[in-house]
Amino acid sequence: MPAKPPASRARDSTRNKILKAATRIFARYGYDGGSVEKISKSAKSVDRMIYYYFGNKEGLFIEVLENAYRRMNDAELKLKLNNSQPVEGLNEVIGFVLSYYRKNPEFITLLNLENLQRGKHIAKSQRAREYSSPAIATVGELLQNGIAQGLFRADVSPRNVYMLIMATAYFYMSNRYTLSVFLGENLQTPEAIAAWQSFISTTVLRSVLINP
Repeated sequence: MPAKPPASRARDSTRNKILKAATRIFARYGYDGGSVEKISKSAKSVDRMIYYYFGNKEGLFIEVLENAYRRMNDAELKLKLNNSQPVEGLNEVIGFVLSYYRKNPEFITLLNLENLQRGKHIAKSQRAREYSSPAIATVGELLQNGIAQGLFRADVSPRNVYMLIMATAYFYMSNRYTLSVFLGENLQTPEAIAAWQSFISTTVLRSVLINP
């Protein structure tokens, strides 16, 4: 592939700086508080470049959300699962999801923000739905192999299993601060997170195994 000309590389660099700055600003101040001025200042750019590349503030926010989904999707695609070992494969998916949420707190924050907005921005995305398909397909392959080996029930939906994994991991990581106070224990310690991962694995496997 031929190298991009310097002007094209400069445009890409400016655009990426704005996108990264917007991710930080929206995660910190929310959609309403994340002004164009704050974003351009953080990106060491000017307001007009945001309008040039993204159309308006909403267009930028939508792309921030798309980029957040895409990054998780790209990370999921790098998983090297042994589909012939479906139980171990599901445990690896569970470990990945919980670890990704823990290492990418801005992703959790952005999803919380958009849910408070009732999904009105991401609903306008042309690409968001693309990013869930590979992950569900991966879980589907593991389930099919488990069925073929006589381990898993045949009536289990890959979508539901994936949502169960996502929901239990997401709830824990998005509510860990308030739950730590409410329960009187630190849910952010490695031991606490490992215990929750084990609980998720037990819950998922009891849902799919013929003989849990």
